[in-house]
Amino acid sequence: MPFELRVPAVGESISEVQLGDWLKSEGQSVRKDESLVLIESEKATMELPAPADGVLGRILKKRGETAKVGEVIGLLETGIPSSAAPAPSTGAAEIASPAAKPETPAKGSGFVMPAAERVLSQAGVSASAVQGTGPGGRITKEDALRASSGSPAPSSPQDPPALTLPTAPVPPTPPPSAGQAAPAPAAGAGPAASTVSGDREEETVPMSPLRRTVARRLVEAQSTMAMLTTFNEIDMSTVMALRKQSQESFTARHGIKLGLMSFFVKAVIEGLKQTPQLNAEVRDQSIVYRRYYDIGVAIGGGKGLVVPVLRNAERLSFAEIEKAIADFGARAKDGRIKPDELAGGTFTISNGGIYGSLLSTPIINPPQSGILGMHAIQDRAVVVEGQIVVRPMMYVALTYDHRIVDGREAVTFLKHVKDVIENPARMLIEA
Repeated sequence: MPFELRVPAVGESISEVQLGDWLKSEGQSVRKDESLVLIESEKATMELPAPADGVLGRILKKRGETAKVGEVIGLLETGIPSSAAPAPSTGAAEIASPAAKPETPAKGSGFVMPAAERVLSQAGVSASAVQGTGPGGRITKEDALRASSGSPAPSSPQDPPALTLPTAPVPPTPPPSAGQAAPAPAAGAGPAASTVSGDREEETVPMSPLRRTVARRLVEAQSTMAMLTTFNEIDMSTVMALRKQSQESFTARHGIKLGLMSFFVKAVIEGLKQTPQLNAEVRDQSIVYRRYYDIGVAIGGGKGLVVPVLRNAERLSFAEIEKAIADFGARAKDGRIKPDELAGGTFTISNGGIYGSLLSTPIINPPQSGILGMHAIQDRAVVVEGQIVVRPMMYVALTYDHRIVDGREAVTFLKHVKDVIENPARMLIEA
């Protein structure tokens, strides 16, 4: 019987998603919990698994189209014995019923599978001249290859008949009435390129849900907050020497390299303890101070920038922080960050230095009140105890919400972070 594939709830306040790639084709057999399609929300990308063994009957929403939470996007034909639905290597499921009386499907009577359609188109062969051997007389890729090469179709008495799969009827689209414009393509139906003149080509690509959300939140931050940025620079000599000295033993013990981010997470937490306004938020007509530290770490993923959150980061060791960030980074590339891992956060750290940024003014992630921007480390001439020396220096930038954070608190926080990084022993003393 057909099973409706519906868009699952993907996070609080998310009512619409965009369909990504279908990982299975119509007519292809699937196993329970096998991924069927990618679903992109404004926060993350997730995979929709098959609820049971069966065959993907019909795809109702294609890649790039939008769908509401709970909306049906496809049909899964269930109740078919698994032995009758082996996973084919060609993307077309050939489902047979051994007990049924063999019948020969009529030529051209079946649905043409996408892979078969491409083969026939390239060979210039009409689908009406091809005998389909797939489910319900569907024309599979093998049928198309045989027809293109002139090979005879398999002898029908030796082949069991295909099991016809019920599919949902598609209502016809009425033609536009006089004076009425033709219906526009579905939103997000994919990129459309148009050449204006000569080689001046333009391409229109719909924004992904994640990109739309980033854009909306950036504008929201600019319009609702009184943002101001203050700067400082940090001598990274001590931390870099400590990392070099401890790297081998740290890696051997924990199975992960000791990076810079764990130092900054620790230093930021110490700074937030000194200036709690930066760990607070404006809520209605009140200021809410948090006594816990959920630190967001900006990570570049395959779909754009995401900010997964280190929950209760004050309780994490250096190794636990590094492992969590490495895990976030790996899953962000594949779009496998979970929506709840992006929610919340009391303060954010963004490292533009990995892309070569020397100086920038980061934008706050609402409703937080501050964000620290790290930048590239450069050897620069600085004066130390009256002597000009070359040191590895990093500019840091703190953007804060001036509604609840005064300049004094912002400068105090940034100075404290600088002092802790330049003298890491303070982390042990102040912990």
